[in-house]
Formats: sequence, structure tokens, C-alpha cells
Amino acid sequence: MAKTQLNVRVDETTAEAARRRARQRGVSVNRYIEELVQHDAGEAGRAFVEAAADFMKRYESVFAEEFGAPDRGAPGER
Repeated sequence: MAKTQLNVRVDETTAEAARRRARQRGVSVNRYIEELVQHDAGEAGRAFVEAAADFMKRYESVFAEEFGAPDRGAPGER
């Protein structure tokens, strides 16, 4: 995968914390930041899916009343 350079300004305390954590994990600061962003993006995706599932569970009866029960079809036709 192609890499893109980002320039980010942080205070020295944050920069030192990033360097220290990267050293502790045995990775570069670049890799450490990349992993943080990927983890954060994954959390957001999971939170979205959980919220959508909760919404559908809460309002399933409203949708069924308005549009009828979903036709799930036979297994393999879904």
C-alpha cells in the first residue's frame, strides 16, 4: 500500500509520550500513530454497527407496522 506523509504539530509532552510508547512497543513513532488511528477507526466502525443494530431492534415493530414483516425467503435466497 502506498504511504502518504502527514505533518502534525503537537506539544513536546505529547511528542515525548508518543516516542516513549513507540519504544515500549518496539515500533517506530510512525507505526505507533498508524496503529492508533486504525484502532480508533475500528472502534468507530464497531460503534456504528452496534448503534444500527440497537436502532433496528428498538424500532423493528414500527417498521413492521408501517411496511409489513420482512420476507426473509428460503435459506440461500437471502
